[in-house]
Amino acid sequence: MTVEALGYVGVRAEGTEDWAKYASGLLGLQRVDRSRSTTAYRMDDRKQRIVVDGTGGKGIAFFGWEVKDAAALDDVAARIENHGVKVARGSRALADERFVKDLIVCNDPNGNRLELFYGAETASEPFVPGRPISGFRTGPLGIGHAVLNVDGEGTMQKLLPFYQDVLGFRTTDYYTSPFSAYFMHVNPRHHSLALIQTGKNAVHHIMMELYSFDDVGQGLDIANLEEGRIATTLGRHTSDFITSFYTWTPSGFMVEYGWGARAIDPATWQAYERKDGPSLWGHERGWLPEKDRIKAREMRMGLAARGVREPVQVIEGNYQVNPGVCPWWDSVTKQQKTA
Repeated sequence: MTVEALGYVGVRAEGTEDWAKYASGLLGLQRVDRSRSTTAYRMDDRKQRIVVDGTGGKGIAFFGWEVKDAAALDDVAARIENHGVKVARGSRALADERFVKDLIVCNDPNGNRLELFYGAETASEPFVPGRPISGFRTGPLGIGHAVLNVDGEGTMQKLLPFYQDVLGFRTTDYYTSPFSAYFMHVNPRHHSLALIQTGKNAVHHIMMELYSFDDVGQGLDIANLEEGRIATTLGRHTSDFITSFYTWTPSGFMVEYGWGARAIDPATWQAYERKDGPSLWGHERGWLPEKDRIKAREMRMGLAARGVREPVQVIEGNYQVNPGVCPWWDSVTKQQKTA
């Protein structure tokens, strides 16, 4: 029995007001006031998905990884302890605070606090976004994915066995240029967790996926109104095919905001090395060292020169099919179908 999804995230912040403007006004999360120093946010029918503690600090305080039930929670607790990692049973008060039936707490080999839980509560009131959006693609896929910075190969080789052998994450793909990165899945989302070797230890970003591409574009317009908010420009990944951009949060990590990520079949998926770099186009990364930005740009230009294309990933009801009106294009697609 393994982890099934990223269920919630706790954030450290210097106050909550900057997050209120960012989370509701840009991302479209629904604000739920909890206390003078803590604010929670909804993304869907769950009572909370993001919890911001405004008493100080930066980064992410904890990751809530969801398991199926009480038996699964006990099973993963035993496996963690057998791996030599200390596990604590969450108190009733903590479970109530997280709106779950039960949870355990531990740290991964890099010190990230993990809360494994089951039985998340749903709200009786419908989700009301902070700005007009179509909604977030969550459900059994979880809130999205998390990506962790890793300072070196030694740390990477400690983290990979913990997440794969103990928690049950499975490798989707990986690459080694312009930096090393491993992508892992626990459900049909291409990856719920990734580890990237950037020379430091910190949370890199979390990803939120929208149901409409227009939600992303309008969010981009809002982000462009603030100097320095954009961290990575609009682009499309070679991994999950998502079209997205990244913004800096008030807590110093990034949120990837995107649309159109593909789903995989975990039962049949075979891990492989990806050699085309991280992005098909766009995604100029201002946070990368100059030499790595140049390398990533060269890889994108190489893909463009080769004419690499990937199909758009859509869900039923989120597209309309235009009739073919170009004889040349119709002949190309006909050849592709018969090849």
